[in-house]
Formats: sequence, C-alpha cells, structure tokens
Amino acid sequence: MSDFPYLKIKHYINGAWKEETGVKTEPLYNPSTGEVIGEVPMASSELAKEAIAIADEAYKTWSKLPVAKRMTYIYKIRQGMVDNHEKLARAIAYDQAKHISEARGEVQRVIEILESAACVPSTIQGEYLDQVANNISARVIKQSLGVFGGVAPFNFPALVFGWFIPYAIAAGNTFIFKPSTQSPYFMQIMCEIFMETGLPAGVVNVIHGRRDIAESWYDDSRIAGVCLVGSTPTAKKMAEGCARGAKRSMLLGGAKNMLLVMEDANMDVFITNYLNSCYGSAGQRCLAGSIVAAVPEIYDEVLERMIEAAKTVKVGDAFDPDVYMGPLISQKAVQNVHNYIDIALKHGQGCQLVLDGRNIPLPEKNKNGFFVGPSIIKDVTPCNPLFTTEVFGPLVATIKVADMDDALELVRRSEFGNGACIFTQNMHYAETFSREANVGMVGVNVGICAPHPYVPFGGIKGSLIGTNKAQGKNGIDFFTQNKVITVRTHHPKGPDHKPQNASVRSCVAS
Repeated sequence: MSDFPYLKIKHYINGAWKEETGVKTEPLYNPSTGEVIGEVPMASSELAKEAIAIADEAYKTWSKLPVAKRMTYIYKIRQGMVDNHEKLARAIAYDQAKHISEARGEVQRVIEILESAACVPSTIQGEYLDQVANNISARVIKQSLGVFGGVAPFNFPALVFGWFIPYAIAAGNTFIFKPSTQSPYFMQIMCEIFMETGLPAGVVNVIHGRRDIAESWYDDSRIAGVCLVGSTPTAKKMAEGCARGAKRSMLLGGAKNMLLVMEDANMDVFITNYLNSCYGSAGQRCLAGSIVAAVPEIYDEVLERMIEAAKTVKVGDAFDPDVYMGPLISQKAVQNVHNYIDIALKHGQGCQLVLDGRNIPLPEKNKNGFFVGPSIIKDVTPCNPLFTTEVFGPLVATIKVADMDDALELVRRSEFGNGACIFTQNMHYAETFSREANVGMVGVNVGICAPHPYVPFGGIKGSLIGTNKAQGKNGIDFFTQNKVITVRTHHPKGPDHKPQNASVRSCVAS
C-alpha cells in the first residue's frame, strides 16, 4: 500500500521512543504482497534490563496513584483508540494482513476490553469481616504486585494487548510488552496514543526482540509475573522459567478445536459459522475450527456443503473489500500448511484431499504474497498427525463419529483443551456436550466460542499452562494479590476502663 511509509519500528521506553545503534534488525513484510515494508530492531540485553529498571521505578509512583486517577488514563486510552479506530485497523491489515473487516472488529473488541478494565474500582474491592473474635476484625484487600512482562503472538496484536495491559495498569502495576516481530505496527501506534494521553512515563514500555527478552525476566526480583499467548511448547518453556523465578504466569498455549454437527443441526447456521471459524483470520487463531466431526446420518451432506461453501471464499489482499480471507503471516507458514497436507495424505488410512488450496490464482500485485486457499481433507482418523497437530492455517480435517459420546471421547483424549462447539437444536445434546466436553470454552451453535470481555478467556490441559485465564475477573485476580489484615482494638485507657456517669441535659424545650 503506497500510502504507508517504510516502517522503522522503535522501542518505547520511559514514555519516549528509544533507538539502539549497532543492533540487528529483522525485515517486516506485508503478507499480502510479500514486500519488505520495514524493519524491527532486536533489543540488546542491556536495553531489556533498562526497561525493567524503568518500569520498576515507575511502579513506585503509579501504584500509589488513587484508583480514580488511574481510571482517567484508561478512559483516555479508550478514547484514543476510538479516535484512531481506522488507523489502528489498517495497521493490523498491513503487517499482520488480517482482512480489514476483521481488523476493525479486533480493534472494537479491545475498546470493549478497556471499558471492562475501567470497572476496576468495583472489581478490586476487598472484603471486611467484623468481630471474627472479641474486638478483632479482619479485612482482605487487593493490591498490585509490581512489574509484569508480556509476550504477544503475531495473529492478534491488538487483542493480546487488551488482555494484558489495561487490566495490569488499572490494578496499579506497570508493564513491559514484547509484540511479535511479525506484526508490531499496531503497538507503535498505541505508543503514540500513550504519549498523546499523557500516560506517565514508564507505566507501559514496549520492547522488540527475540525470546531472550522474556528470559531476562525469570530471575529478576523486580518482575512479578509473566504473560504469554503462543504455542504450547513455548508456554511450557516459559512456565519452567517462571517457576524457577517464583513468578506468576498467565500462559495461553495452542489448540485443536472440534466443530461437532449433530443430525438435527440447522445446516445453514452451521455453514455460516464454519466459514468464519475455519477460514476467518486465515485459520490463524487459537479458536479456529480445524476439525469438523459429523454423525453418520449427515456426514456426506455436511462434507458436500462445506466444500461448496469453501469454494465461494474469495482469497486475496487484506485491503480488498470483496475478499473474505487474506494471506498467512509468512512464506514459512504457507509451507507448513503444504507440509501437513502431504503428511496427512501419506499417513493414509483412507483420508482424501477434497479441496486443495495450494497455488490458488491471485491478482498480479499479490503473486508474491503468502496465500493458501481453503483446504479440506476428509475421513481423517484420530491417529493422523493432522488430527492432533495445530497447523495454524485454513486446513480443515473432517471425521465421521458414531455419536456425541464418540466425539466427546476424542475431545477428552486431545492434548489440548481450548474450545469445542456443537451444532444442534436438541437441548439434551447441547447441555450434555457443554458439561462433558473437556475444554475451557464451549460453543453451542457458534463456531468461535470467544467469551465477551467480561468473562474469562482460556482453555485447559495443554492450552493453558499458567495460573489464570485472561480478561474479566480472572484478569483482575491475576494482576492483584490478596492481603489479609487482622486488627484488634481496645480502649485507650485500658480493658478495665468503665465509662463515668454523666448528666445529660435535654435539648427539648420544657
């Protein structure tokens, strides 16, 4: 897009842009065209330590700021996002290449999260117990902890910012945020908003680099906790570091989500949700439906309708209003999808590629972009690598299940436990599936079971390695600690003091 400048991404530390000399940079791509559109600096270990020191110093003042004053900054940041809504969405569509309509939706969701975080004065109120013993009261107060570090993935640069930073700083903490080097542009604009709103220096710091940024947090006593959205192997590695350094951890990992279609499902509702779940964000999200299971009575019809609908998905530039699905994040991601198509088919046992999204036709300007079209492999067995591995692309596996119990058993056996959805009009199916699906989030007649900002987001098993889920009350609990205060009172003149009789003169006229 010619209206974008060459992006020289910068660190944001202590309320100002920060540049280092002599450090390596990584190229930044526009996935829609394959062009290099900028460069991202890889921070030195010295800069990582400086960011910790700055955030720690800022915490001493920020944590003492009255909660109402902190909320004024949350309101200002929200308004800054409202005023720059389109600019932020276009930033996401440029370097992350999420389709512009989806990018707008992501920015809107973060605005809603900020509104939720603005309720912190209510959600951090403590408890009071009077007379727990003679002249003894007890109260529980919620306090901030200190400096938090957070690592974001490439696929939701805005949403993950929203899960971490608003709740953390509203509760009185300070933050060091490491965006993905593949989609840092959104946070660059957010830093401009921080400056415009007058957010005190050091409260939020943004640093770019590799995984060694996070490694500097584990053994530093000034870091209170670490947040991540990423793969399960990365989450497990970070959990080890957090455990070694006695840090709190909110570590959201990978997923392999099932959409189950029962014999009484409204097929039109399913197809609409299937398209969004499987091909929205080009399949690059942790709640994407990558397995479609159907009972024998309708399996063939479901597969036929899926293929027919997927063929209508227009693939192309993230800024094209007529496009439904944009590109993947990189050429490596494209190759990964290609590889898993080959792996699945080589595994055999009757599976078949019924829709091939490789080498799809594209406009000339997008010929070098990172594209894979909707792809479907039918009759995948539970032991096929495609059934168990998160591919992170628009590649869908279908499987015929005997009944709902059969599908539930497959969900229970999965390494992951992020989400699962059922399509049915039968209340027994809906309620039983909701209770028994061994996942953290369940959808009934929805393809993306993403909770609204007021309720927790996160899975179980390999999908959540840390101690808390994101957003809502869970987010507040993660970024605060409970302190119990026990108070005994006694009369200043001693326990044997008795009040003296005193005459009382009436104030009523006689």
